[in-house]
Amino acid sequence: MLNRSSTRAFSPFAQRPYVCQACLRRARKPLTSNASPIRISTRYLHADPQTTVKDDTPFRKVLKDAAKKKKGEKSKQSGSRSDPRLEKWELTVGIEIHAELNTARKLFSAAATSSNEPPNTHVALFDVAFPGTQPHFQQETLIPALRAALALNCDIQRRSAFDRKHYFYQDQPSGYQITQYYEPFARDGHITLYPHDFPGGVSPEGGPVTIGIKQVQMEQDTAKTIHQPPTTHMLDFNRVSHPLIEIITLPEIHHPATAAALVRKIQTMLKTVDSVTAGMEMGGMRADVNVSVRRRDGQPAHSPHSYHGVTALGQRTEIKNLPSIKAVEEAIIVERDRQIDLLEQGGVVEGETRGYTQGSKTTRRLRGKEGEIDYRYMPDPDIAPVLVGKDLVDYLRSHLPMLSDDVVRMLTESEKYGLTSKDAGTLLLLDDGDRLDYYMDVVEVLRGSHADESALLSRVGKVAGNWVLMELGALLKDEEWSPDRVPSDQLASIISHLLRKQITGRTAKLLLSLKFDGDARPVDQIIADEDLLLQPLSHDEYVAMAKALLGEKPDVVKDIVEKGRHGKVKWFVGQMMARGAEGTVEPGTAEEVLKGLLGLPRDGGK
Repeated sequence: MLNRSSTRAFSPFAQRPYVCQACLRRARKPLTSNASPIRISTRYLHADPQTTVKDDTPFRKVLKDAAKKKKGEKSKQSGSRSDPRLEKWELTVGIEIHAELNTARKLFSAAATSSNEPPNTHVALFDVAFPGTQPHFQQETLIPALRAALALNCDIQRRSAFDRKHYFYQDQPSGYQITQYYEPFARDGHITLYPHDFPGGVSPEGGPVTIGIKQVQMEQDTAKTIHQPPTTHMLDFNRVSHPLIEIITLPEIHHPATAAALVRKIQTMLKTVDSVTAGMEMGGMRADVNVSVRRRDGQPAHSPHSYHGVTALGQRTEIKNLPSIKAVEEAIIVERDRQIDLLEQGGVVEGETRGYTQGSKTTRRLRGKEGEIDYRYMPDPDIAPVLVGKDLVDYLRSHLPMLSDDVVRMLTESEKYGLTSKDAGTLLLLDDGDRLDYYMDVVEVLRGSHADESALLSRVGKVAGNWVLMELGALLKDEEWSPDRVPSDQLASIISHLLRKQITGRTAKLLLSLKFDGDARPVDQIIADEDLLLQPLSHDEYVAMAKALLGEKPDVVKDIVEKGRHGKVKWFVGQMMARGAEGTVEPGTAEEVLKGLLGLPRDGGK
């Protein structure tokens, strides 16, 4: 179906106008009369956007919590080994991530993708299972799915097909969901988590962790259900058939923090390659986690299970529809503890679907776990197989943007930046990467300003990183990120003056605070208006300060001159720097003056 030259396959999707035919054909009387023009908007995967739990924990707080863990202040909620039972039981987790694809049309109709428009205004007849209607696969919806699979190191299948997953519920008008159970479009991927992917650079595994991805499949979304107590349920079919991808990992995760880091990294990657509309915080992604525990001593499990080559697993339970990264970690911890408690009391873990509300101390049973036989999977006879040409895959792979691991490698290994792995990872994760873009803008301005100053040029990356993360970050503690608060060229100007020792560190922080609070004057003008330029000490001022210090400590002078304890000269240098105005005393110059007054050789010999 898509086996054609890459240019032909890709360019029409960018040029074709996306128009909801049902909204324009008023003469045929669409399902509702309040049709709205197509707009890209925030889309929710949950039944009611009002109940979406926003993962609004500041990443700065996550970093602080991780630092506490590293210092040994570990708690049970961190998933650490502080619980002695974890020496006996091993946790195993597999994750299914559902993400809304960034497309203008639905998966099997020409209606626009829309969830926040007035209810039922972007609905084709097929979306509501009108008798006699047929699905029409929209080829352009495959492009963001392919980009996502390539970013996850998957093998793209030349042939894939759609299946029907049967179940009866009010949000599924046809009585089945169209998915790719037997022949997904991508298989056998993997993702590697490095220490920089964890808050604070603290990996519970002690190093890189590679987690296999069984498959990535396309499927259609369901209607949105809005509950109106006590017994009324309203259905909005705008979301029906919105294209989704489901990313299914292997059960190779053994720590709650690893699961959270994996979901966070996949979310970042999908946004980077422009595959999704939004992350979990806006309802554009959700996660289901499969949790089981097994004994570490190798004794037979109560119900030995296996999954895609991973054997000796305990009975798993599935926790559905987790709306945030924090909820993923918390749900795994409480379900792990529930299963351990049950097994140690002689009970048996049942295969079931459970729910979790963020902040709760336990999960709750929703229903028994359905299996393959319950869903009665069958190939969809109305949809032809999808054929993907190698030239299209090669084209998309060659045009993928730089991914997170490559960015961190560049920031840490390039002399242009020279950041630590921890700082690079933090920049990448803060503000969905906006802080990283800001940092790189600051570095570019600084490198242009100091192009002829090689000694300073090697320092600009590290210094800029410290100011963006620490100094500016401290001002943003309770503020929303905005690059306009302190434009990147103005922060670069402050750092440039500091590197050239034209202002003190205290003055630089004052200038940053003024710009952050809205001072519209350029940094150079503020320095000139307020007379903030650093005035270096004259030679006579160095001599006067040194003589005063030597006169105050005759016993130390005696040790230096008569006993040859020349190392104590450094103490006097420190005192001169402490007594002088900040940044005015150069340690080298101060030492030379002191040695001259004490009659010591200027080369530092004893």
